[in-house]
Amino acid sequence: MFVPAYHKLLQTGEDKKRFAALVDRLFKCDICPRNCGVNRMIGEVGICGVAERVWINSYGPHHGEEDPLRGKNGSGTIFFSGCNLTCLYCQNADISQKLTGMEITNRELADLMLELQGKGCHNINLVSPSHVVPQIVGAIFLAAKDGLNLPIVYNTGGYDFLPTLQLLDGIIDIYLPDMKYNAENVGRELSGIPFYPVVNQAAVMEMHRQVGDLKMAPNGIAERGLLIRHLLLPNGLAGSEQILRFIAEQISLDTYLNIMDQYRPAYQAYRKDGLNRKITRTEYLNVIHLADTLGLTRLDSRP
Repeated sequence: MFVPAYHKLLQTGEDKKRFAALVDRLFKCDICPRNCGVNRMIGEVGICGVAERVWINSYGPHHGEEDPLRGKNGSGTIFFSGCNLTCLYCQNADISQKLTGMEITNRELADLMLELQGKGCHNINLVSPSHVVPQIVGAIFLAAKDGLNLPIVYNTGGYDFLPTLQLLDGIIDIYLPDMKYNAENVGRELSGIPFYPVVNQAAVMEMHRQVGDLKMAPNGIAERGLLIRHLLLPNGLAGSEQILRFIAEQISLDTYLNIMDQYRPAYQAYRKDGLNRKITRTEYLNVIHLADTLGLTRLDSRP
């Protein structure tokens, strides 16, 4: 029988220590690699635009996620407003670049998680959580005390700070990071962030250390492990070959991988030459073939 990782921490009292350690870092924020240093507990904000309380844009059962997450009843997604990335081509720029929706307390966030569980969702899917980890952790433990027993999915752009991830060890059941770029200069130009490949690779390695390869229940629903997303960009801008080689050689050949071909020009993509078109079928098939060649066969979808 599945038991969420966070239940074990409740039994030992470790939940209080983890939450306190995370909240303490909000006073001079270094929750994500941006390391803005602002005091979010008194209303100051950094790049993400979020102070002490989280902003929720929307929530509900989501049937568009990967098969092991959505199942029959959907993934219980919670979309957080604000982001530590500033991607030129963001298809959700109204959420990521602005605080839209509603500001809520940790208790209210916990209640949303319990509501999604009551609707039969297979997991709690936290979308863009990297900048609000302390609040999320507080809500998870509040909800767990009231009966939450679903896997927690950490659905991230992949720009996560190693010390923060280490405090999530034993709390998160399923990590769902993006691996966006292989080149540092591309990360700076397209997402406004320094050192993306180094930060991202270290984060994904830590995630895999914590939860291992994706494991599923007999009904095909994910219970624990790592699932990586890689969005193909036109003209090879993402560095897909190098990213797939890293996954194959440094993570695991059993990595569950979603190679995504749904890029379309959005938001400010017009500012960068080469981003003004969709992916071609040939570009997609070439990367799928490379994955097969490398031995990465756990792909979310096949052509």
